Amino acid sequence: MNVKIERVNKEIDKTKEKISEQQARLRDLEKHKTELENLDIVSTVRGMNISFTDLAALLKQANDNSPGTPATSGHVGPKLDKLAASAETAPTPTTPYNDKEDGE
Repeated sequence: MNVKIERVNKEIDKTKEKISEQQARLRDLEKHKTELENLDIVSTVRGMNISFTDLAALLKQANDNSPGTPATSGHVGPKLDKLAASAETAPTPTTPYNDKEDGE
């Protein structure tokens, strides 16, 4: 075989080996990142001083209240459609309203 082709084949093999090593390193780093995130979540939840049963109910309620969106959206408080519905049923202000323009 041509010497140049052999040299290129060796370089290809070395590059494939390096890629394989880097992919393994990437998998390890991603696994480590997930473990750190999980520890952060656990410490946050433990800091809330909430029972396991209450936590499960809270997560279920959050998931039920927001279909189609992840429970971890970060949104706190009532959903906007609930606010709009409550605004429709809210009493109207009793302040007198003058519908004439300012100049009249």
